[in-house]
Amino acid sequence: MLPTIRCDEYLYPVPKFDLGKGDIENFSNELRGFHEQFADCFNRSESREHFYNYMAGQFSDLERKSIEPIALAIKDGNVRAMQRFVSDAPWDDKEIGIKYRSFVRDDLGNPNGALIFDESGFVKKGDNSIGVARQYCGTIGKVDNCQVGVFAAYCSEHGYAIVDKRLFIPELWFNDNYAQRRKNCDLPDDVVFRTKPELASEMLQAISTENILPFKYILADSVYGMSPEFIQSAESLHGTTYLVAVSKSTLCWLKQPLTIKREYRWGGKTKTKTVLADSDSQPISVEDLAKNINDYFWYRRKVSEGTKGPIVYEFTRRQVTLSADGLPQKSVWLLIRRTLGDDQKYSYFTSNASSSVRLKTLIWLSGLRWAIEQCFEEAKTDLGMDHYEVRKYMGWHHHIQTCMLAHFFLWHLKIRLGKKSTVHYAVAA
Repeated sequence: MLPTIRCDEYLYPVPKFDLGKGDIENFSNELRGFHEQFADCFNRSESREHFYNYMAGQFSDLERKSIEPIALAIKDGNVRAMQRFVSDAPWDDKEIGIKYRSFVRDDLGNPNGALIFDESGFVKKGDNSIGVARQYCGTIGKVDNCQVGVFAAYCSEHGYAIVDKRLFIPELWFNDNYAQRRKNCDLPDDVVFRTKPELASEMLQAISTENILPFKYILADSVYGMSPEFIQSAESLHGTTYLVAVSKSTLCWLKQPLTIKREYRWGGKTKTKTVLADSDSQPISVEDLAKNINDYFWYRRKVSEGTKGPIVYEFTRRQVTLSADGLPQKSVWLLIRRTLGDDQKYSYFTSNASSSVRLKTLIWLSGLRWAIEQCFEEAKTDLGMDHYEVRKYMGWHHHIQTCMLAHFFLWHLKIRLGKKSTVHYAVAA
């Protein structure tokens, strides 16, 4: 399901990826040209050839696009050599990332581009792969044995691509009982526990500092929208606007409450604390606020075209003051979305957009997160992003990196051709 963007209501449309599985002339030659841009990121010619063959396998018609099937599909292929390349061989990962994001900028870059943060789960059997644990897996919508990656995607009027990634490693992996597993998975000693929002904040700051990708908007779901660390990172970037999902229990005031300083005695000393001037002026949840807004203030908008017809929601917005520990924190826009019908379901978003922002802009931003979901779907469906069987820390990063590059390569072909064309995914290795 992809949004149908109407130019009179939104800043720009985000195109669909519409290259098909037909034929394109010299596909292998174009893939070779793409790989040559990364030649200096590998020390040995064997690694450069493995790099090409591995990605070629991701474009192939193999049912399972993991190391062994890919290696066996190559003439004189060596499974162990391919395994060593993915998990142990030296890659200049930093340089690959810089080159890659430069290519994304050249093809997709736009000053009004958006960075989108989300996670994706990978169901796994066994307990020995790096970061695997029983945890929530959004891919299947329940708790299961899986690995979880936190990702940053970029979207603009030219397309969308995943531009960075981090593997979420649950806190239990850092206790003494997991010492041998950490060693077996070659987890670097300098890797410490990071929450998902902390990983996203790390990527946001790194992308901003790198200063390659131009962006104005920052989007994320409630895992990140409810994180003070992530919001602080977003707010620290001058000239950017965030819109993030928040939970229904988020507390706020419609009008900024007055506060006063009050003295009290503690440990024989006089101290002061900030309290509400009116103790009856308590914050309310965004859920209670939404359900008490008159129908007059709700605007009906079509946001996407589904398999059963147009998807329509109603939207409204309010400027509110958020509550933190019972005290006023900051003023933001609250965007509320609800479904039609008797059994209405609500979603909530906050934004630091200027006071002059129009409702249609907030609605448009609330619908842009589909771009990263499309990245996951296309990379998993067509490129084997979830087919990997590596156990080591760098093996996971290298597999995901090649999937990101392969996905972008297809976008590059679409943009280079300048029209709807067809691509044959099967590459002669």
